[in-house]
Amino acid sequence: MRIATWNVNSVNARLPTVLAWLEQAAPDVACFQEIKCVDEKFPREAFESLGYNVETHGQKSYNGVAMLSKYPLSDIRRGLPGDETDEQARYLEAVVEAPRPIRVASIYLPNGNPIGTEKFDYKLAWFERLNRHARDLLAFEEPLALCGDYNVIPEAEDAKNPAAWTDDALFQPQSRQAFRALKNLGLADAHEVGGEPAGTYSFWDYQAGAWQRNHGIRIDFALLSPQAADRLRGIETHRDARDMDKPSDHVPVVVDIDLSAGTEV
Repeated sequence: MRIATWNVNSVNARLPTVLAWLEQAAPDVACFQEIKCVDEKFPREAFESLGYNVETHGQKSYNGVAMLSKYPLSDIRRGLPGDETDEQARYLEAVVEAPRPIRVASIYLPNGNPIGTEKFDYKLAWFERLNRHARDLLAFEEPLALCGDYNVIPEAEDAKNPAAWTDDALFQPQSRQAFRALKNLGLADAHEVGGEPAGTYSFWDYQAGAWQRNHGIRIDFALLSPQAADRLRGIETHRDARDMDKPSDHVPVVVDIDLSAGTEV
């Protein structure tokens, strides 16, 4: 099972680029973030023509998440539980009905800037809700992949220039602690399990020549339950996607999980 996560930064604006990458990489499942469109405006036919089933949780102009799957999707959850007043489209979860099923989520965690505002408070509250929901999901003891743009730089080695992020919400102690607390529930970072080297980044800003100077950060993750982490066979961050025509400022992260044996959902 090949699962990709990618903040596409507007699916309609970058549709040819996204389709070209999908045809080349051929993931079984693709989790998109920042689709930036309502469900009705998502170009589902273009992805269906490549053999994907499509589920979306969209929002006009902002946020929005999607999931594509070569297998049927069931048990769909749109929105993160814990706050019925939250109208931001940032969470989509489904069971991928492969011969050995796996539960997958596409996650777009709040940015949180600027610090000291309600946006940062919302980020931390969202993290706490994700923590509670992940705890519930882990109780199922099933293959699980929580994939997405977490908008957090966990360690100094996850930034080319850590000092540049000192005053940013992504690198605050509270943000990093919330991410550690999530992992400490029993989730494994595929980057660490798969042995990717330090200096593997997934985001480069469009400004100040960040890409050309390799001033990147690693903020896109696949967090795996023990039942999925034990079957991880590889991870690759597709850095070359940042050089495609009209690229996103993020690149895809792709994990390969062997689901040929083990617990079913």
